[in-house]
Amino acid sequence: MSSGPCGACKYLRRKCVKGCIFAPYFDTEQGMSHFAAVHKVFGASNASKLLLSIPANKRLETVITLCYEALARVRDPVYGCVAHIFTLQQQVLTLQAELAYVQARLSTLQSASSEVAATYSNISSVSMDPLFDTTGFHHVLDEELENCDIHSVAVDFVSRR
Repeated sequence: MSSGPCGACKYLRRKCVKGCIFAPYFDTEQGMSHFAAVHKVFGASNASKLLLSIPANKRLETVITLCYEALARVRDPVYGCVAHIFTLQQQVLTLQAELAYVQARLSTLQSASSEVAATYSNISSVSMDPLFDTTGFHHVLDEELENCDIHSVAVDFVSRR
């Protein structure tokens, strides 16, 4: 340990021994703040016992989980990381509703454009009269279809909320 104590030992103000269980997971920089949260929520002794009971190849994942839960508990003592899960579930529900709306709107626009195209083809086949000019209609139809983009549909959905 030539670089000094690990973050955990530094936080606990003790000498970092060669076989320190925390040293591989709590470095001197960020490790101290992460360990402070783990210590506050779980206690150093409990964290040490937990790590010693876990196989060495699973300890890193365990420390990451302990840190995540401890930091979440410090931010929200009642719900911890469950609050974040609830928030993410709400986002999923909102996005699913938005997706359903956009898909329905897109379907409506596609069917409307099909109807317009069918009407247009009927008009084109009937109007062979050179006096009946449909070029303006072509331009308006093409412009309407080009102006219909998914962004405006999404903005419309959000503004209705």
